[in-house]
Amino acid sequence: MKKALWILAAALLLVIAGCAQSNSGNSPEGGSSNTGNSASQNQDTEQNNETNGQTESVKVTVGASEVPHSEILNFVKPILAEQGVELEVVVFNDYVQPNVQLFEGGLDANFFQHQPYLDEFNAERNYDLVNVGGVHVEPFGVYSSKIESIDALPEGAKIAIPNDPSNRGRALILLAQNGLITLADDANTSSSVADITENPKGFEFVELEAAMLPRVLDEFDAAAINTNYALQADLNPLEDALIIEGAESPYVNIVTARPDNQDSEAIQKLIAALQSPEVEQFINETYNGAVVPAFQ
Repeated sequence: MKKALWILAAALLLVIAGCAQSNSGNSPEGGSSNTGNSASQNQDTEQNNETNGQTESVKVTVGASEVPHSEILNFVKPILAEQGVELEVVVFNDYVQPNVQLFEGGLDANFFQHQPYLDEFNAERNYDLVNVGGVHVEPFGVYSSKIESIDALPEGAKIAIPNDPSNRGRALILLAQNGLITLADDANTSSSVADITENPKGFEFVELEAAMLPRVLDEFDAAAINTNYALQADLNPLEDALIIEGAESPYVNIVTARPDNQDSEAIQKLIAALQSPEVEQFINETYNGAVVPAFQ
């Protein structure tokens, strides 16, 4: 009998010990320990997310003419990188595709044109591209490989000018301002050859794509060339141009975007960087007056 009682007591002790061990696993301390592990994991996840947020950058693709636009953009790349913006610059050699690809979504912005050109392009293509900020002016000039003075242009001289409406008008206005021709309205940026009312020397005007003009300069008595293409052809606007616009030129080169992204943080950082004191100094030191900052 005693032996049976001892066996029963031992069994009861084992049951009580098992319950105590089970209860310790569900104790507040034990539960806190499990919760602590879960919180630690969540904290690690949040830290990882924060770290990812700090290192993750937004990519902005900008189409640009080679000189000076892509050079200025490449200058601000490290500035933007510090602000979490990865800038990719795509160089174009024409004035059409940068707007087409921007409108179609292949680019986030472009930097190559002035407002009169954008207005003409939007009207012609029924686009709604928008100006998000001006950066610089490239004074437009007339060049020649045959004469050293604009007064030396002969009777019937052949003068090449850009064939896009705004730059064609710009060239004709510059010639009119220097007394070579007279226009019906020398403030009309869309002036064409048909708007010439007086042409005393009988100049012949040939309209060509702007990018071609430096390459065919030797074939003409003179050519009106956009400064970006003049610089690419190693022409110094201040030294080589027969006549050139003043710094007050209204043709400010702008950054262009779409209505859906013009207010995005990345685009606003881009324009802020391009209008910074660092860029102003870079332009002044690099181009020596051939390119003039157009922001305060």
